Amino acid sequence: MDRLTALKSIAAEASRGELSFPTNVDATLKLQRALGEPDCHTEMAARLVQAEPLLAARTVAIANSVAYNRAGHDVTNVRAAVQRVGFRTLGALAASVIVRQLASEIADPDLRAKADALWIHSAHVAALAQVIARRVSFVDPETAMFAGIVHEVGGFYLLSRAEEFPGLADDCAEEWIEHGQVAIGRGVLLKLGVPVPVMGAIEALWNGMRALPPETLGDTLLLAKDLAPFPSPLRIRPGASTLDSAATIDFTIGEGTLAQVLAESADEVKSLTTALL
Repeated sequence: MDRLTALKSIAAEASRGELSFPTNVDATLKLQRALGEPDCHTEMAARLVQAEPLLAARTVAIANSVAYNRAGHDVTNVRAAVQRVGFRTLGALAASVIVRQLASEIADPDLRAKADALWIHSAHVAALAQVIARRVSFVDPETAMFAGIVHEVGGFYLLSRAEEFPGLADDCAEEWIEHGQVAIGRGVLLKLGVPVPVMGAIEALWNGMRALPPETLGDTLLLAKDLAPFPSPLRIRPGASTLDSAATIDFTIGEGTLAQVLAESADEVKSLTTALL
C-alpha cells in the first residue's frame, strides 16, 4: 500500500471512530473521565492520580512550577499538588499523559525520535499558550494550556500507526495537511472527549486564521505555535512564521508589548515546559 492510500485509509477509519489505541490509553481515559465526575473530590482525585505514576509525577512538577508556585513553597505529595493546581489543570495533565501514551509502543527509532520532537513542540506550545492567555488575550489559561497539549494529537496517532505502513511519516507534510490532519485530528479529539471550545481553537489553527493581538482561544493557540522554539516535525502550517520571523512578532498590549510580556514570563514558560516534559 502506497503512502497516500495508507494515509487516506487511516483518515477514513478515524472519521468513522475506528481508532486503535494502546491499552494504557484506555486506562488513562477512564481515569480522566473519573476525575471529571461531579462527585470527585480532592481525596478521591489524589488516589486516582497516585494510581498513574507518570500523572502523579507531572502533577507535583506542575504544582511546583513558577506559574503555580508563586510563593516558592514546594509541595511534596500528590494531595497537596492536586489542591494547588485544581481539577481543570489536572484534566489537562491527564491529557498530556494520554498524548504521550499514544506513541508509547513505537519501536522504530526514527519514528520514536519524531514522536519525542512532537511532544517537545507541544509542551512549548502549551506553556506559551498558558502565559499568552493569562497576560495577553485574557482567555482562560488552563483551557489554553490544554489546547496546546492536545493540538497535535492527530500527529501522535499517525506516528503510532506508522510502523504498519513503512514510509508513512517520511516527508509527508503536504499529504498530512491535505488528507490526514483534519480527519485524523478530529477523530482522535472526539475520542478523547475534548471540549467544544478547544475543538474550535484547533479548527482555527488548521484554518490558519488569527488576529494580532490575539483575542480568542484560537488566536492564542496559533500565536503560541508560531512562537514555539521547536517546530512540529510533521508539518509547517501554511502561512506560519519561520523561527526567525516569529522572533520579530510584537505588538502593544496594555501598557507594554508582547516582547516585554514574554521576557517577564520566560521563567514561567521554562518551568511549565520542563514540568510537562
